[in-house]
Amino acid sequence: MSGYPFRIGKSDKLKGVCYDIRGPVLREAHRLEDEGHRVIKLNIGNPAPFSFEAPEELLQDVIHNLPDATGYCHSKGLFPARKAVMQYSQTKGIQDVSVDDIIIGNGVSELIVMAMQALLNNGDEVLLPAPDYPLWTAAVRLSGGNPVHYLCDEKQDWHPALDDLRSKITDRTRALVIINPNNPTGANYDRALLEDMLQIAREHNLIVFADEIYDKILYDEEKHTSIASLADDLLFITFNGLSKNYRAAGFRSGWMIISGAKHLADSYIEGLEMLASMRLCANVPSQNAIQAALGGYQSIDDLVAPGGRLCRQRDIAWEMLSAIPGVSCVKPKSALYLFPRLDPKVFPFQDDEAFALDLLREEHVLIVQGTAFNWPDPDHFRVVFLPRVDDLEDSIGRIARYLDRIRKK
Repeated sequence: MSGYPFRIGKSDKLKGVCYDIRGPVLREAHRLEDEGHRVIKLNIGNPAPFSFEAPEELLQDVIHNLPDATGYCHSKGLFPARKAVMQYSQTKGIQDVSVDDIIIGNGVSELIVMAMQALLNNGDEVLLPAPDYPLWTAAVRLSGGNPVHYLCDEKQDWHPALDDLRSKITDRTRALVIINPNNPTGANYDRALLEDMLQIAREHNLIVFADEIYDKILYDEEKHTSIASLADDLLFITFNGLSKNYRAAGFRSGWMIISGAKHLADSYIEGLEMLASMRLCANVPSQNAIQAALGGYQSIDDLVAPGGRLCRQRDIAWEMLSAIPGVSCVKPKSALYLFPRLDPKVFPFQDDEAFALDLLREEHVLIVQGTAFNWPDPDHFRVVFLPRVDDLEDSIGRIARYLDRIRKK
């Protein structure tokens, strides 16, 4: 019996699409684990494996409503969940949002892909930060668009370089993506900067996509401003969910809020609704957690407060990394990550994926190379500070030991 007479390849639509957070370095980590090695994972913002538990009231609401959650729901999501998101948008200052302006998704990731597919024609351009969360770049490419990266300035607390942003705009530019609070840098943008970015969007008739999944994970009395609260003459799509603020990443429950110049976007909104209907609906059981999450006690505040576990681990990780000769790091104001820089004069790496693989094989510490976040130079890497203090100290100590060997060569 003969098989296919040809090799079966992937679609051309996947050319240039990658997600290296779960790429070759992670596959090598799995191989090492299969051989019996213990790998300390500093690669992914998944709170549950590090004993960050979802609030009990979320779990209880899901359990209580499980018997009634076995069928499809409205394609945009359960009404109580969308109403809770609507009320949350009001507390963030986002005006004129109704229940119908909210779509629940299987995590923000699904909604980002939907938002790009509904908007982009082949060759359309989307402005994305560098570094970025790589799903954004992948979603643009998968939808036939061209991702164009504007630089964020490490010397200015990783704030977007507005002159560079302006220089990247062409007659094909359709949208501006703002990831705030930022993954991977931990930056949190102030109102004045957001206003400046809005003016650029206004001058060029750009849609604003706001990824705000970390809006409650703020340190040192930082405050977060939803950019959609600052204007109503542009179209805004704001993304958020349960994965980070509520430590329920496995629930895959996120939402998008459509606000601003909705009257100019009837066709686009119709496209979003069509895609929402095509996947029938988001996971129904987990949607029952949204109302309890947004309306309940915000336990994340305890974790990010001075002395709270997340704040303490951020401080330890930042201090230890900054103490390594040849390494510098902007102290993150938000989120779950550090994005340290390797001085090229001390560590002249040409391939940061090779660096990440070598570190993994020699010290069994898993990090993500900076170019995986579309940073143009091989001189950064991302560290997650979710592990408990003993593992955090052990892993960064191993990084320091590895870099000391490299530095002496």
